[in-house]
Amino acid sequence: MTTLNDYLHQHAGRQPRKVAAVCGDQCLTYAELSERVRWQAAEYREGKIVPFVTTQSLDFLVTCFAIHEAGAVAAPLPSACPTLPPSEEVLPSGRVGGEASLPPLGEGRGRGLAGEALLLFTTGTTGTRKGVMISHRAIIADAENLIEGQHFTPDLTFIINGPLNHIGSLSKIWPVIMQGATLHILEGMKDLNAFFCALSAYPKTATFLVPASTRIILQFSADRLAACAGHIDFIESGAAPLPHADMLQLCQLLPNTRLYNTYASTETGIISTYNFNDGRCMPGCLGQPMSHSRIIITPEGHISCQGDTLMSGYIWEESCSPPKQGELEGVSGVRVFTTSDLGYLDAEGMLHLTGREGDVINVGGFKVAPTEVEDACMSAPGVRDCVCISVEHPITGQALKLLVVMQPGATLDKRSLARYLSTRLEPHKVPMLYQQVEQVERTYNGKINRKAYCSK
Repeated sequence: MTTLNDYLHQHAGRQPRKVAAVCGDQCLTYAELSERVRWQAAEYREGKIVPFVTTQSLDFLVTCFAIHEAGAVAAPLPSACPTLPPSEEVLPSGRVGGEASLPPLGEGRGRGLAGEALLLFTTGTTGTRKGVMISHRAIIADAENLIEGQHFTPDLTFIINGPLNHIGSLSKIWPVIMQGATLHILEGMKDLNAFFCALSAYPKTATFLVPASTRIILQFSADRLAACAGHIDFIESGAAPLPHADMLQLCQLLPNTRLYNTYASTETGIISTYNFNDGRCMPGCLGQPMSHSRIIITPEGHISCQGDTLMSGYIWEESCSPPKQGELEGVSGVRVFTTSDLGYLDAEGMLHLTGREGDVINVGGFKVAPTEVEDACMSAPGVRDCVCISVEHPITGQALKLLVVMQPGATLDKRSLARYLSTRLEPHKVPMLYQQVEQVERTYNGKINRKAYCSK
């Protein structure tokens, strides 16, 4: 079985002086990275799950690859995770953050580790946080999907600015190393100067941005982004839907840059991608499935995925019960993962996302996807951010309420916003209530934290 480490060592032999990764004022060539990985691998034991706290650093790369080199499973934890016990024979629980202990490996688990590479944790925005096992085979399939779908090349420098314990940013390491390209790791998006310096420091760059980061750039640094256009090969958006207004503005600022919306998750891997800078800029479109993936829409409208990129399975706490959606099923020997996402395939075989089952709000018998309302609101003048939530109503049962963050110095005019939305939405999708708020609750990777609004 070929692993990503095999590609790393091959490039170390063929192009030892090529820069593999940069972070701050530090860098590692392929030869140096390969050597450090092999040296550190002696610290780990084959078949163990090794949890470690994620840092945006070259040490993260070395640690992750060294664990794989030893035949162990890397379990990168959020940086806010408490201090871990001094043992590698531990298994992080589904509840990361100090609420649960780290039990010994093998207690009531009944799952082998042959071929497994990673244990990642979902964000838990729609339910219980879950531990997801990912194999070496899935990593290679994900990398090949990205290389095919987004055209990663050896002369590319990919700017990573998101947390490396999340599939969105972590998965970009894989095609870069497979192609022998270069990584540039940043400490998030707090320092926009560092981000733009990195984008313009190399002849050919690319990056992954969550919608919240994209909106900040468009609001405060659109001119700087346009100035980097000659260096940017492509930008990928993911983790949450990108508002159509932001898609259109990106196309205007970067007319010759490929701009991708990607469908992916920790459980499914990288499934499909769509270059919305194709002259059509179709909202909600996520492209055709790539070579290692297949998409099926269930009779209920759920997006069901097949292929080598799928997870191996969940690791559960004994007290946890599996969800109704999301179990791996075998259909004629083919592994299938059915998501809670709702969507359809168009005549071209391209996936369109329409919402999530748990997010849909029933207003007097009409089903409304809050993302559609939010997308329309984000195009309104003066709006910086928003979230559409459900509130109780004596007649319709539920009603739509829009919480809006305005641009600095702007004040929400409820009537004007309602009139604006009525020109873009069907009547039953126009919110009844409006409130100006200071911020929208989001997870570390930019998704709206809808659970935070369940009781509001």
